[in-house]
Amino acid sequence: MANRAVLLVFLVVASYFAIVMNGSGGALTLSSSKLIHRYSDEAKALWVSRSGNVDVKWPKKNSLEYLELLVRNDLMKKKKTTTRQNTKLVNHYDLLFPSRGSQTLFFGNDLAWLHYTWIDIGTPNVSFMVALDAGSDLLWVPCDCINCAPFSATYYNNSMLDRDLSEYNPSLSNTSKDLPCSHHLCKLGTNCKGPKEPCPYIVDYSSENTSTSGFLVEDKLHLASVSDHATKNHVQASVILGCGRIQSGSYLDGAAPDGVMGLGLGDISVPSLLAKAGLIQNSFSICFDENDSGRILFGDEVFATQQSTPFLPFAGKSDDYFVGLEHYCVGSFCLKLTQFQALVDSGTSFTYLPTEVYEKIVFEFDKQVNATRIHLQDSPFEYCYNASSQELHSIPSMRFMFTTNRSYPIHNPLLTDSEDQAFSNFCLTLLPTDGEYGVIGQNFMKGYRLVFDRENLKLGWSKSNCQDINGNQAQLKPPSNDGSPNPLPTTEQQSIPNTRAVPPAVAKRASSNSSVAVPQLIPSWLGLMISLVLLVFCLPVT
Repeated sequence: MANRAVLLVFLVVASYFAIVMNGSGGALTLSSSKLIHRYSDEAKALWVSRSGNVDVKWPKKNSLEYLELLVRNDLMKKKKTTTRQNTKLVNHYDLLFPSRGSQTLFFGNDLAWLHYTWIDIGTPNVSFMVALDAGSDLLWVPCDCINCAPFSATYYNNSMLDRDLSEYNPSLSNTSKDLPCSHHLCKLGTNCKGPKEPCPYIVDYSSENTSTSGFLVEDKLHLASVSDHATKNHVQASVILGCGRIQSGSYLDGAAPDGVMGLGLGDISVPSLLAKAGLIQNSFSICFDENDSGRILFGDEVFATQQSTPFLPFAGKSDDYFVGLEHYCVGSFCLKLTQFQALVDSGTSFTYLPTEVYEKIVFEFDKQVNATRIHLQDSPFEYCYNASSQELHSIPSMRFMFTTNRSYPIHNPLLTDSEDQAFSNFCLTLLPTDGEYGVIGQNFMKGYRLVFDRENLKLGWSKSNCQDINGNQAQLKPPSNDGSPNPLPTTEQQSIPNTRAVPPAVAKRASSNSSVAVPQLIPSWLGLMISLVLLVFCLPVT
């Protein structure tokens, strides 16, 4: 660090004398400079040219090491800049994520339009690819199966699934033990013959005839820590999971064939158990990007620059992540919603609105869109169109307005199916429901870093590409133009599903690299010194 400081002083003084030697009578010229990311290829090249060391170790972009460095850097900056006093210091770790990495996966129609992540359970550890479901509480995996989905990767017709799925066997884990019927989290304890018997469970989901049942087990969930004061990189947390012996409905048809991680507010969910154990703050974040990937982080908090809205009770209970909506806007038209609530649920494939609201929204969208409406056989969506490349630019924007007057632009409410370069079929991914509330599904979550702040009961959101998870201001600020149109994506084209979309998976409660330029009106000598300061502090310390 001392060498870095000496170098910095030398460079700044040298630049000053270079300016003086250049003459004082000349007019100042204007220049600009860009920030160099600490771990970018450009920074590496500069480091190699300065040090002459071509064998310098550099984290591979988007690797686990790369993400850990970003998060650790963020945590250090946050600790240095915060002025809050009396904050809780009981949490062992600032952030936790699955030991195989924080990355989430998306396989489109092959695996029911849900997002997944790999987790490790037990001793020795076994890997499972579980669906992320904010609409339910229980973590369950296929186990000692009587009726389960196939485990072969080839069955699911997806090249991204490069390994077979797993089945959990409690008797093969040294850290597994049955949850007794006398345990306070055993909801079906009254059905047991004795207090020491294994606790049975059954969870029914809103998807038609979809359920999982078996018995509850306590075992270790393997996590990784990026806290700068943690003594260990890997954490084994005790969690309660369902040994899912019998699955039905959508769980036998490609939805969550290797289990579900419930992220709900219930005491048995993974975020609840981690927070109660004092491992993290009682919050988590999920981020789904447009490239079929994303991140999940336990303990992630709402940043001051994020927009937020409170979670609201529904039917007198605060069991789920309900938010209040005041308006649904299509272009410049905004439909006022009176006492309207929506469930924020990553376990629902698409977004649902009560029929009366749905009909008004799709009518307005159809009126504003400049494209020919068509009928696509077997598609679950009613409003599909055929458009030329010129017509795609006139697609109206959509956004929510929450009860706190916070704007939530919907980045891409469409699915497309390109048959040729000149024309595309696309569908509005809204669906009607007979329920009294709406559901914000994972398709309307894309492009955002959503923080479920359970401690303060609020939802935070900020625009994000899900790669920069270090609190970069450019990623946290909301979109600059909420009313901008939403053209169809040009790089990734999703196929429109020809099967029924997966309805809400909520459990029934009854049983870019953005470069930041230095402002243009800065004199060249000041721009030079700023560039030198940024360059020195962006290079790694050896």
